[in-house]
Amino acid sequence: MAARKKAARGGAKKRLTPRSEARGPAAGEIPLETESPELDSLAKAVREAGGVVIGAYHEPFAGHALLLASLPRDAVEPTPFQRDLSPTHAKRLAQKIEETGSFLDPIIGVRGAAGRFWTPNGRHRLAAAKVLGQRQITALLSPDESLAFRILALNTEKAHNLRDRSLEVIRMARALAERDPKASEHDYAAQLEAPELITLGIVYEKEGRFAGGAYAPCLRKVDRFAAKPLAKSLAERAGFAARLLEIDARVKQIIAALKERGFRSPYLRTYVVARINPVRFHKVKKGATEPPMTLPAALTRMAASARKFDVASVRERDLALVAAVAGDPE
Repeated sequence: MAARKKAARGGAKKRLTPRSEARGPAAGEIPLETESPELDSLAKAVREAGGVVIGAYHEPFAGHALLLASLPRDAVEPTPFQRDLSPTHAKRLAQKIEETGSFLDPIIGVRGAAGRFWTPNGRHRLAAAKVLGQRQITALLSPDESLAFRILALNTEKAHNLRDRSLEVIRMARALAERDPKASEHDYAAQLEAPELITLGIVYEKEGRFAGGAYAPCLRKVDRFAAKPLAKSLAERAGFAARLLEIDARVKQIIAALKERGFRSPYLRTYVVARINPVRFHKVKKGATEPPMTLPAALTRMAASARKFDVASVRERDLALVAAVAGDPE
């Protein structure tokens, strides 16, 4: 009986509760003329690129105007700041498309540079179309070109790992700094997602095999979006990234010393970085926005702790505890 009650309670928690108020346009408001003022220039760009307009509509959530078009495959390219292509995933996707006999999912697109189109969501579908030899690719096009900077929110085609997310964010931040020199990180917080991703992105550019997952818990607690112009904050973050790499160089030395003592746990880096994390015991209170210390102060304390790290103090039971509470090591 107790088990059934518990199961019933668990089931109730999983229910999706719809909003009481209806949102979005009604059925009669969805259709849209392709030559409407909001889409006219976009439709013209499609034709100039050698494509054809298929239709138009107001999307059902916020009612934004979208154009459905068929574009020459070569007229579309990924946004220049998006993560690197996974050839393995693209080939697998092409194989599945060929097996089903249909290319069903349109890419998302906006106008890019030099009369071409950018896809912030659809890079691997675009690559798969190339593998399959397609002449054309179907696209849902938005006149809102800022959509290109919302990659992390849009791109669900292939799961992002921390490295992918960080590299996309730093590329976006640099593009935004050129596009809007007076803007700050605060102004683009939604697009950049999290401040630590900017710092880690710079690190990953210098060291692609950096174990960012070990440092992310500390950075999340102390890193914040800057209010200064993006160009200045990025220059400052380059210094933070250099300091992180110096700390990691010392961490690697500590790991090597631990291995000489016979430790072989895959959680060595997680354990060492946790030991030198100055905010590891800090509990973030609900609604709190101020960090327990600044990022520069945290890096200073991490570096000092790394220099003073006593390899002889490490015990097997310490590593066993880390393994028990940690996820998969990076």
